[in-house]
Amino acid sequence: MTKLTRREVLLGGLGVALAGTGLYELVDRLAPAPARAAASIAHLPEQHVLEDLSLVTSDGVQVFEPPRHHELVTATLRVDETPGSLAAARAELEHRLAQLDARYSSTPAGLGVTVAWGLPYFRGYVPGQTKKHLPLDRRATGARRTPVYVLEDARQFPSDASGVILEHNEVAVLLRSDVRAHITDASNLLFAKDNGIFEVTSIRRGFAGGGFHGGTSLPKQMATAAGVPGADLIPDRAELFLGFTSTQKQAGGRERIANLETLGYADLGPTWYFAHGTHMHVSHLFEDLEAWYLNFSHQERVDTAFRPGLRVGESTLTVKQGPAEVESAGEVARDYARHGVIGHSGSIQPASRLQQDAVGPDGVLYVRGTPIPHRADFNTLDNPFSWTANPTRDQFDSTPSAGLHFVVFNPTSDDFARNRLAMDGVMPDGRTLKFGRGSHGQGFNSVLTTTHRQNFLVPPRVHRSFPLSELRT
Repeated sequence: MTKLTRREVLLGGLGVALAGTGLYELVDRLAPAPARAAASIAHLPEQHVLEDLSLVTSDGVQVFEPPRHHELVTATLRVDETPGSLAAARAELEHRLAQLDARYSSTPAGLGVTVAWGLPYFRGYVPGQTKKHLPLDRRATGARRTPVYVLEDARQFPSDASGVILEHNEVAVLLRSDVRAHITDASNLLFAKDNGIFEVTSIRRGFAGGGFHGGTSLPKQMATAAGVPGADLIPDRAELFLGFTSTQKQAGGRERIANLETLGYADLGPTWYFAHGTHMHVSHLFEDLEAWYLNFSHQERVDTAFRPGLRVGESTLTVKQGPAEVESAGEVARDYARHGVIGHSGSIQPASRLQQDAVGPDGVLYVRGTPIPHRADFNTLDNPFSWTANPTRDQFDSTPSAGLHFVVFNPTSDDFARNRLAMDGVMPDGRTLKFGRGSHGQGFNSVLTTTHRQNFLVPPRVHRSFPLSELRT
């Protein structure tokens, strides 16, 4: 494994400044890109679905191999609110996105581009069209007895620190690829200072990739090279800093299950304008690696990541999480009563897994126990971001720090919130498990610190550029 001095890391290695992509250029030095099958240039109606993800076997479990490089850019708009200005900006952004579509397939070997829009955009630029066309959340509307849209403002959860920042960006763009140059190309095309459309507010970079083909995994190598406390404790094959694999084929929603229309959670209205779209939650979390590996035994880490009492070998990092392993709310409560602990996967499964079979509008059957959230999170050494327009508010520090940029696609904001509340012991059947802040019983929450949150709506590809603005007159 390549080792760098602290000075080389802070200078970004290869003479590249840390303020740029310097630290993340190490990804290509430390680990070769996985072999990927050649793919067609055709693009799906969904922006958020990466095609042709490789399947590998880890500890006897099928696993999707994620792209190595990730970048998420947030921004506000430099566009007047007049119909003419919006039309010009919409055409220009679509022109740039079409260039990327022509150059790259939506695959790890190519480039995944997901353009998502925040409530400040919808409220400020297209308020009338939003009121008419933004889908309603059927479940949340029924539960709260008032109309609830599929996109809501981000909220603070019980285990969040009091200082968590609830952001108000107008747009976010997620870029994913095995090839750093593809992401750089897209970032330059979309966000150059003279772009005339966006005022960048943050740049968030990171990586993912286990040692599925032998050798030391990318997260461990990156954390070790950066001198992050606890890096030496990360298992050699770990896909993520906290050790266990998260991209099991049966552990995350795939393809179209997170679409607005698939499960019927959303009322898309008469035009189905946002069909093939989805909801995206973005947050940043610091991870205390030393607390995780030194204060939790192997069995406690298994209890925390999955469910109390699950027996997993010391060297096993990929744990089967299919429909047969799903916990009910009652089982989670009984685990807590017996052990004083809830597992991360087990606790959210009553909210994140289908409780009965469902058939999508395209005829696809999703069986009971199928996961709904479609995760796209990645480890980072940002502190908390690679770059920010507001370093004081964001408490920016150039010293690398272990963390996670959590990106997940759910059908609605409320669906994400139900999952996240379950992680805090607030079960979908109404019962609440009582934890002390930071207690071991809360599992991951005792070693994670969330700093920022925001919700976004991902339109279908056809409406990805300034959605609803073409309906203004």
